[in-house]
Amino acid sequence: MNVIIFGPPGAGKGTQSQYIVDKFNLYQISTGDLLRKEISEKTDIGNEIDNIISKGDFATDDIVNRLIKKVVTNENHRNNIIFDGYPRNTNQAENLELILNADNQFISFVLFLKVSRETVEKRILGRIICEKCNKIFNEFNEFNEKKEIENHQCEKKYLKKRKDDNLETIITRYDEYMKKTKPVLDFYSSRSYFYEIDGSVNIEQISSKIEQILTV
Repeated sequence: MNVIIFGPPGAGKGTQSQYIVDKFNLYQISTGDLLRKEISEKTDIGNEIDNIISKGDFATDDIVNRLIKKVVTNENHRNNIIFDGYPRNTNQAENLELILNADNQFISFVLFLKVSRETVEKRILGRIICEKCNKIFNEFNEFNEKKEIENHQCEKKYLKKRKDDNLETIITRYDEYMKKTKPVLDFYSSRSYFYEIDGSVNIEQISSKIEQILTV
């Protein structure tokens, strides 16, 4: 199956994407990772991307679509992909359908983790990350018991807050994401395989709901 997952910053999309990868043995496509890989390997398209980024611009849809097509049509990944961070606009969504249809593939599920801005604010403002093991905690009890933070095996000196986890940045990122993503959600929302999931509940409940959906 091929799965697309959407969710604003703080919705837990990264956590649930990894859950899906591990549980259903899917290959995860992240456009950011694809771009960085091409740049690090100094391919022709990588040099093109590096030149664009060095000027402060973003990689064009054409470049991203070419990279996506290369992975999607790889025999090792056919109908076994989770798309994380793609498509970002309706042009990319339409292109993805063309690529899949041409290769006799299809989208099985589109998941949208819906979370209010207020919940996102609280999650991100309370987020604490261990710089040693990368485990994520939340200082608000409703998301993570404080005793779990206190009993964490790494020393407390490694527990830090991200510099960009501030209210102004959170609001900007959330509003920008929802504005840009709405047309894509509208593109998929009428499809029978589109599922809106309450992303305000705890991680286990979200994972359980996703598993129910993907195993129908």
